[in-house]
Amino acid sequence: MAFKPYRPKPPGGARPPGSRPGGPRPFNRGPRPPEHNINNFIRANEVRLIGDNLEEISVAAGQPVEPGVYPTSKLQKWAEELALDLVEITPNAVPPVVRIVDYNKFLYQKKKREKELKANAVKVELKEIRFGPETGEHDFEFKLRHAKSFLSEGNKVKAYVQFRGRAIVFKERGELLLLRFMKELEEHGSADQLPRLEGKRMHVILSPKKGPVKKKEPAPSAQPSKPSTSATPEAQVSAPLPPPAETE
Repeated sequence: MAFKPYRPKPPGGARPPGSRPGGPRPFNRGPRPPEHNINNFIRANEVRLIGDNLEEISVAAGQPVEPGVYPTSKLQKWAEELALDLVEITPNAVPPVVRIVDYNKFLYQKKKREKELKANAVKVELKEIRFGPETGEHDFEFKLRHAKSFLSEGNKVKAYVQFRGRAIVFKERGELLLLRFMKELEEHGSADQLPRLEGKRMHVILSPKKGPVKKKEPAPSAQPSKPSTSATPEAQVSAPLPPPAETE
């Protein structure tokens, strides 16, 4: 009796590559099912027809076709005569809502609309602005202008005061600075909550206000009123002089 040579099993009991019984698994990817129920895949007996090409369908049907409920088999026949597809666009409705269209063109327009919506969607970013407990007036105004620009673009602003070392004892200064920052930006954004301290950092987050930002109107300058020069000479006659004294 011949003995087979000993071969150690791989760790974990896994088979080495290429040792699958019967050979490697065949790679066979069939056609993907459509995103919608179309044509003969629609199971409802009656469906509701809508669309903007009902005049074209009327020619194929030989009768006026209006939006409404029809037998599914009748609409399938009309779609076949027009070399189009019966597409179920709202399967959960009772009865389901369908259209007679070119399915490939329908998918192309659908993906195009989704792409446009995605491109036009506003992406909100969180912009950070850093202060120190001893931030000067010029630096404060500079960062304030940046914050107004960020909020006007629809972004959120996270302002924080970083305390280093023993500067944490001046946390009241940081809180007052952030409160002033919120006050200066109240026309552009609103804070989600009051400033709070986390570790050695005090921060506040401001969200942009919806709608256009109202700009402050400049206060009218106090200028001295000039006398009117449109009056007639008769109106500008001075007060009458007293009569001369009589002489004896």
